[in-house]
Amino acid sequence: MDLKDYKLVWEDNFDYEGQPDPTKWNFEVGNHQWPNRELQAYTDRPANVFVKDGKLTIRAIKEQDGEREYTSAKINTCGKASWIYGYFEFSAKLPRGLGSWPAVWMMPEHNSMSEEEQEKIGIAPENRNWPNCGEIDIIEHIGRMENHLLFSLHCKNHNHANKNTVSYTTTRKMEDDLCADYHIYGMEWTEDYIEYYVDGKSCCRYSKADDPDRSHDSWPFCKPFYLIINIAVGGGLGGSVDDTRLPFELSVDYVRVYQKK
Repeated sequence: MDLKDYKLVWEDNFDYEGQPDPTKWNFEVGNHQWPNRELQAYTDRPANVFVKDGKLTIRAIKEQDGEREYTSAKINTCGKASWIYGYFEFSAKLPRGLGSWPAVWMMPEHNSMSEEEQEKIGIAPENRNWPNCGEIDIIEHIGRMENHLLFSLHCKNHNHANKNTVSYTTTRKMEDDLCADYHIYGMEWTEDYIEYYVDGKSCCRYSKADDPDRSHDSWPFCKPFYLIINIAVGGGLGGSVDDTRLPFELSVDYVRVYQKK
């Protein structure tokens, strides 16, 4: 990936201590049932999320919270930073253990708006909710497949609820131990394609031109999206949980966003 045509527009190097920078990040919290039958409650407690020694740590632990057996954290940039197109890069060390499900992903900024606000900016009612609104998964990792990464896009025509994600989903086995050290994960998002990278090497590319239907139903990736970082526990993708491997820790060294000059 050549960055000569790009400029840095947003970053967090976690060069401070305490909670994630509130000017950049929000917390999503709650102990209700999250999608995909996940088992965690999300909190803003220092036990679950903190910045120290130049790293962001999100930690999933065995801890009762309401009806949930585990707690974890989920942060996002909604309402504070969103982008349409660019190169997104972060350095991270992934957790190890059955049942861990860390992810760095993106959702449309308009999801946080009222129906009236969405109408003003031209978001049709049928495109306001998942999967029609679109979802960009930069990486997902599941503990039962610790040497693999999952790269996915979701939309009306390609989503797991319809069991037809395959056109926009790639599972790639990696040569390196993803849980032993930090690796650099990147995504280039343009008007015509989305391409994923690990340590500077391309892993897959999804092109708008490759899909027979080039409408919003197959390519809703043409509006601002915001970033999300979290660890889920168990659930439809995470699977059964090995409690002896907890806590699960996702460590992030930096997050950077570049856009075309």
